[in-house]
Amino acid sequence: MAKTQRDELVFVPLGGVGEIGMNMGAYGFGPEKSRKWIVVDCGVTFGGPDLPGIELIMANPEFLEERADDVLGLILTHSHEDHYGAVLDLWPGFEKPVFATRFTGAMLAAKRAGDGIVENVDLKIMTPGQPFDLGPFTIEAINVAHSIPESNALLISTPIGRVLHTGDWKLDPTPVGNAPTDVERLKKIGEDTSTPLALICDSTNALKDGESPSEAEVAANLAAMIAEAPNRVAVTTFASNVGRVISIVRAAEKAGRQVVMSGRSLHRIMGIARELGMLEGLPPLLDQDAYRSIARNKIVLICTGSQGEARAAIARIARGDHPVIALASGDRMIFSSWAIPGNEREVIDIQNQLIDQGVEVITANDGLVHVTGHPRRDEVRQLYSWVKPDVLVPVHGEAVHLQAHAKLGRESGIAKVCEARNGDMVRLFPDTTLMPAEVRTGELYLDGLVLCTPEESGVKGRRRLSFGGHVVVSLCVNGGGQVVSGPDLVIDGLPETEDESLSDLVEDTIAGVLKSMPPKRRSDTEVLNSALFKAIRNEVNAYWGRKPNVSVFVHRV
Repeated sequence: MAKTQRDELVFVPLGGVGEIGMNMGAYGFGPEKSRKWIVVDCGVTFGGPDLPGIELIMANPEFLEERADDVLGLILTHSHEDHYGAVLDLWPGFEKPVFATRFTGAMLAAKRAGDGIVENVDLKIMTPGQPFDLGPFTIEAINVAHSIPESNALLISTPIGRVLHTGDWKLDPTPVGNAPTDVERLKKIGEDTSTPLALICDSTNALKDGESPSEAEVAANLAAMIAEAPNRVAVTTFASNVGRVISIVRAAEKAGRQVVMSGRSLHRIMGIARELGMLEGLPPLLDQDAYRSIARNKIVLICTGSQGEARAAIARIARGDHPVIALASGDRMIFSSWAIPGNEREVIDIQNQLIDQGVEVITANDGLVHVTGHPRRDEVRQLYSWVKPDVLVPVHGEAVHLQAHAKLGRESGIAKVCEARNGDMVRLFPDTTLMPAEVRTGELYLDGLVLCTPEESGVKGRRRLSFGGHVVVSLCVNGGGQVVSGPDLVIDGLPETEDESLSDLVEDTIAGVLKSMPPKRRSDTEVLNSALFKAIRNEVNAYWGRKPNVSVFVHRV
């Protein structure tokens, strides 16, 4: 058989390899010219202050669109936004099935209803431990511990090799609200030597030594903090962390307190958990309307906003503009979370506002009130020893995390370690090879209701406006070069001082240009436009020290 016609198993990261978030990977099997493809995860990341107006960023699926007839389906490892948040924006156009567990499927349906999304996907429920076939691939979901229910690794089997795609995971023998990582199944994967195995593995905590603490340890600490509090206790955490909410509810019940929830995402996710039987035996969770009717020392408030979101419950409470809930001096506020990079300032601002009100603020710096859902180095080494991979590809991380994970793999004796990035192609089997920049990849921005490329988004113009403001001039001239209307002037985003008005400066500059030009040249709208543009930019720059954005409209009448 010619080399080009042999079956190959390849991995193409489209997002999440070289950055945190926006996870999306494709696996292809078959000869180079006729591969079948499956996709694992379809997530988002969040726009920062450098992308004004952009809320969500997702991987550009152009590579998959070009092969749409050969794409067989999408498999979701779990329902965190960075793994499933782009499904309803990107996947309906493929008209291919989406495979997910019950909880992830319910989260997807709730997202669609809550956001008013018309598009839908063909959802198929998968069950851990029950393999299913998708073209030449056999796929098995394997339960792993993480900070959201029903997180899974995926065993992807083909005739020439297997892949263990870990998704987000950790080794937690005592998780809350979810089953522990299926260690026995992982060991059996390592015992099977019929075909070679590639490990595509989470790198988020590859820089951290030791093992991640258990969710049970956090639960014990929260219980003590709630039991000893003299007044109200409020806790903010990730709404998706059902296990953490369960721990808080159990601690409140033990302390003789009732639980009130505030925040739409919290109500939505806990409603799903209750429907799926995950809250059996727990007392009812009350709506925020019950807050004022419960004694100060008999309440625990769980609220959204752990990442400093301005419209979330804890931000509104801190500002004092929540319609129902207020905290007072002597109350206790626990941040059972830590700030995702980029959100630190907003979270600190909320904490400062609460402290100024006399509220006792407790964070992860004060005790074990939050724990990661990702493995540290000893846990990764343990996974290596169980599954015995022939090939390692670190994913889910920035360059520093991927490099540290790759080094750990080599030190642990893994034969082949591929340090891939988005857009690379890794031939896993046979003849493991890294092919850099083999695939076109990039980002899509969700700009309001519009999905667009960075070039289409207009973000560069917004950045310019944010730094330089905007001067708009409009005037009309006749054939003789006489100004018959205007100039009308709009200035936005430029400083105004008592000593001199920029409006006056711009008006004087316009007048000087008009006076210096003979009527014939003024009648040429392009010449007058160019002269006004340059003069206004230069004069404002001389006064302000910055060049503004200038728009000049000269109309011929």
